[in-house]
Amino acid sequence: MNTKRLFVIGLLILSFIALSSVALANVASPNPTRLWVDPPATTLVKTVREVTVGFKDAKDAEAAGYGLFHGCVSGPQAGAMGIHFVNGNLVGDGELDAEHPEALLYEVARAKLRLVGVEYVVIADAWDANHQTPPVLMGQLFNYVSAPNRYGIPAFYELHVWAWKSNPSGVFADWNERVSCEEFVGDAATHGSHH
Repeated sequence: MNTKRLFVIGLLILSFIALSSVALANVASPNPTRLWVDPPATTLVKTVREVTVGFKDAKDAEAAGYGLFHGCVSGPQAGAMGIHFVNGNLVGDGELDAEHPEALLYEVARAKLRLVGVEYVVIADAWDANHQTPPVLMGQLFNYVSAPNRYGIPAFYELHVWAWKSNPSGVFADWNERVSCEEFVGDAATHGSHH
């Protein structure tokens, strides 16, 4: 083995020892509340709620440059993603910003559009041209969707955040079994919006 490789292996071992020591110190801590530390105040869910609270009414989303993209997206098994209102300028910019999600997700419930979450989207070629690794936003690794796909767009990276409707599969899962497309018929604008 060459010296460089041994050095890298040594660093990895030291990192593991340091992380293990920190973990053991936390477990051995006499204060039981230190075992599970709450995530920082700037979590992605908190950020999404802060930046999308003004889009609970879909008309406000449309005024901000979001528009209906396709129909309601149902899951292959159970659940759905819902109705996507997409900002094409954000999708096309090749970047990601937690404060500017590319898509807002709604569902129709009782004849009203209700905001349920967001989807961050970046076209893979645009991202890969300027980055060596797949996107990660506030600690969350994106999913890769190849082309051709059911949306008719080039291959892309995406991340869902169910900030306004709980998801038993997890806050960042693609499909939410509590979201349904059953009440969606045609143009979402005919359903009104949530006030």
